[in-house]
Amino acid sequence: MKILMLSWEYPPKVIGGLARAVADLSQALVEEGHEVAVVTGDWPDCEPTEYVGGVRVYRVNQFFPKPMGFLDEVHFMNYHLTQKGIEILNNNHFDVIHAHDWLVAPSAKVLKHAYQTPLVATIHATEWGRNDGLHNDLQRHISDLEWWLTYEAYRVICCSEYMRGELRQIFQVPEDKLVVIPNGVRALDFSKTHDNLDSWRSSWALPEEQIVLYVGRHVYEKGIDLLLDAAPKVLQHNPQAKFIIAGTGPLRDELKGKAWYAGLGEKVVFPGFVDDITRNSLYQLASVAVFPSRYEPFGIVALEAMAGQAPVVVSDIGGFGETVQHGHNGLTFYAGNDNSLADNILHLLGDKAFARTLSKQAARDVSEKYDWNQIARQTVESYNIHHNPQRKADVVYDRYHVTSDFLEKGGRFLESSNHGRR
Repeated sequence: MKILMLSWEYPPKVIGGLARAVADLSQALVEEGHEVAVVTGDWPDCEPTEYVGGVRVYRVNQFFPKPMGFLDEVHFMNYHLTQKGIEILNNNHFDVIHAHDWLVAPSAKVLKHAYQTPLVATIHATEWGRNDGLHNDLQRHISDLEWWLTYEAYRVICCSEYMRGELRQIFQVPEDKLVVIPNGVRALDFSKTHDNLDSWRSSWALPEEQIVLYVGRHVYEKGIDLLLDAAPKVLQHNPQAKFIIAGTGPLRDELKGKAWYAGLGEKVVFPGFVDDITRNSLYQLASVAVFPSRYEPFGIVALEAMAGQAPVVVSDIGGFGETVQHGHNGLTFYAGNDNSLADNILHLLGDKAFARTLSKQAARDVSEKYDWNQIARQTVESYNIHHNPQRKADVVYDRYHVTSDFLEKGGRFLESSNHGRR
């Protein structure tokens, strides 16, 4: 099968979890015998066209008039994605176009109709979920683009049952369009660490200190402020705790200030972005990895920590509830409750045998349930129209798989919905 992927980020351009998920899925599809091409934005020192893990990656240049804002930049990028997509599709037949998130919705829509090629969309998160509602015009516009992509796609993939419910609630996506396929993790990628970890560890913590680790973006929905609120209680009962908060984002300076004014001093360090080897090494050394998100559609970071053999504590929200079972392969705390978070961290710091038991079970779960090759096979099954030419024609034009009469009624319903749809 020939699959054309559209994604605004692809390694080494990594803003969030989307880039890694698209790359791992694409490479797994190639390993399963399919041909995959990815069209994405360019990145310094990357070739315009190259093979990465068997995937043909086209990186479109980003030369355009200076955008007035983020949305202008996204739309300019889509012009380039569309141009490259036209060049590719003029010379090659593809069975399906697979678009990832709203940032590529305009180009996906144009290419779908211009080449009568079925469109599948993966929605990795929603603007409504990230912000607990829509509070300004920018958020409403992004949400409209997300809805537009789900409307144009004949199949909508989401990463968890939680996200399935969210898409039904927010966008009224029909049930027969939705399929749940989890993200995965390549456990072997997390076995590569720095040499002589004991010696390397000394640059991060004292021998007697226990590392409490966070890795991820510094944004409100990730709940890092809750971890800082929990830190004083943790340190009161376990003065040997050492908090390492890796990553970057718009709230980084604010969070560093919060830690300073809370008197946490040298007990909290913000190393910024860390490369993969450093990340893996920190997971190996961590007494506990903490992900205190307020919103998490899936939570691939927890799987990565589990693959890196770190015992995990996560909030009991969103997709975390489907990957981490309390007391089985990790611990969960009441989302938004820093006291509950502190208690769970202290539990793992104080019971190393229990922590090891959890991490061993977590590693087994990662290998058995979240293998990318298994996920790739599920994804191909969700395409499911390439064996039936008539079905292929239907899904290009009948986007809801229902009658024209229902479509007309559906359109009126969307116009009158409280989400403000057209």
